[in-house]
Amino acid sequence: MLKPIESFLKNFKLGKKFTVLLLLIFFGGIVASGAALSSILNYNAQREVTSKTLMLMETMNSVRNYTNTQVNPELADRLDTEFLPESVPSYSAREVFEKFRANPFYSEFFYKEATLNPTNLRDKADSFETEIVERFQQSSNLKEVSGFRSTPSGDLFYTARPIIVTDATCLRCHSTVEAAPKSMIERYGTTNGFNWELNVPIGAQVMSVPASQVFKSARQSFVLIMGTVVGVFAIAILMVNLWLKQYVVRPLRQISTAAEAISMGDMDADFEYQSNDEVGSLAEAFRRMKMSLAIAMKRLDKYRLGRRNPESQ
Repeated sequence: MLKPIESFLKNFKLGKKFTVLLLLIFFGGIVASGAALSSILNYNAQREVTSKTLMLMETMNSVRNYTNTQVNPELADRLDTEFLPESVPSYSAREVFEKFRANPFYSEFFYKEATLNPTNLRDKADSFETEIVERFQQSSNLKEVSGFRSTPSGDLFYTARPIIVTDATCLRCHSTVEAAPKSMIERYGTTNGFNWELNVPIGAQVMSVPASQVFKSARQSFVLIMGTVVGVFAIAILMVNLWLKQYVVRPLRQISTAAEAISMGDMDADFEYQSNDEVGSLAEAFRRMKMSLAIAMKRLDKYRLGRRNPESQ
């Protein structure tokens, strides 16, 4: 595996070898950091959307509480003769949320009080929502779930919380058929919305948003951050190449040129580079080698001259 790479790099000059190495580090770093960053940004985007949905849920809970404690008592006397949907907390919450959706900022959000046995079949939990409610029923410590689900219209990111009947007055309409107001029976019949129990999850508040909205925010952040990282890496590679060319490649080329000239007999060639780094030490070593070579050449010339003129000794 390494031999083909070594053979490939063997024909490259030092500057190109460094460039290839930096590019490998660059692409490896981009791939690794990109994968990690994508995961982190997706998680953060999910947490941000979850935070928004929980805020909306708290708002809906406030509407429910207001309807149950303020509106319902005022209309209680009329329920025997006339059923008023405005007295139902879930109806009020649903209507208020539709007003929220008129705001473009919340238009992509969807809210449903998914109930296993609702009075109004509009609130009937589908198979996926039923599983969520059953999870809440099986685990009293489970207060919130979130994740992705597939629907015919596309993937959704959802957040759900249990709906638990904690006020006994709510059972007036949902305990037994006999106890329910006649006006409600006339409107919805006797089949649905009964036998609810106190302190038992009967449904789930489900807030959802298209998954594309979650990933859109993550993608925008990813492009911005990775663009910055790529720019920084590119500038770093350029600066390193310039530095190598100035302080390594060019001095080594000068040393190589001078050494070649000296090897051809040009003793006037000099190693001009002076620095305290390793390249400077190499130039100094070549200068000492040149001096030693010059001394050795003089001694050799003197020895040859002595052999030719023995009578002058």
